[in-house]
Amino acid sequence: MIVTIDGPAGAGKSTAARNLARRLGFRFLDTGAMYRAVALAGMRQGIDWRDPVKLAELARRLSIHVSDDRVLLDGEDVTAAIRAPTVTSATRFAAGNPAVREHLVLLQRQAAGTDNIVTEGRDQGTVVFPNAECKIFLTASPTERARRRLEELTSRGEELTIEAVLADQNERDARDATRAVGPLAAAPDAVQVSTDALNAEQVVDRLEALVRACLHK
Repeated sequence: MIVTIDGPAGAGKSTAARNLARRLGFRFLDTGAMYRAVALAGMRQGIDWRDPVKLAELARRLSIHVSDDRVLLDGEDVTAAIRAPTVTSATRFAAGNPAVREHLVLLQRQAAGTDNIVTEGRDQGTVVFPNAECKIFLTASPTERARRRLEELTSRGEELTIEAVLADQNERDARDATRAVGPLAAAPDAVQVSTDALNAEQVVDRLEALVRACLHK
C-alpha cells in the first residue's frame, strides 16, 4: 500500500509521515530530502544555478539513499547538512528543474518498490504515485506554518522575525504552486487535513484513521 502526504512547507508533513509510518509498520520515504541532497551536491560542486543542464547531469551521477531517519549522498551521511538554511534556499533550483525532477521521480518509484510506504512531498499523489491507495493533503494556516518554522529555526540558534519567516514562506508557496513541473497541488481524490489546533499526536491519530479506512475499502 502507498500512502501519499502532500502539502506546503510547515504543515508538519515530515514529522507526521514519519510517525504514521512507524505506527503502521510501513517504510517512510522523505522525497524532499532527495531534492535537498541534489542542492547540497550542487553547492559543493560550485554549480551555476543558471545552468540547469549541468545540475541535471550532476543529479544523474549522484547516489542518493533515503531511509527512515538517514540520508546518504554518495555514501556520506548528510542528514543534518541538508537542513542548513543555505541548502533550503538552494533547493528550489533542484525542485524547479524538469530534468532533475524526472530523474528523482524514477528514483522515488524505485525506492518504493513493492513495500508498504508512507511518502511525503509536494507531488506524490499527483505525479509520482497517482494510483496510490490513500492520498492526504496536509495543510495549516500561513501564520501557523510560519510560527512553527520560526520555532524550528530558533531552536537551531538562528534569529529571525515572524514577518521575515512569513514573507519567505509566501514566496516559497508561490514558487511551489506555479512551477512548470510537479507543482504543489492536492490530488482530486486526496483527503485534505488541516493541522491547525492539532498537536503532533493528534495529527497522526487523524491520519491513521484515514489510512485504516482506506485499508478496509
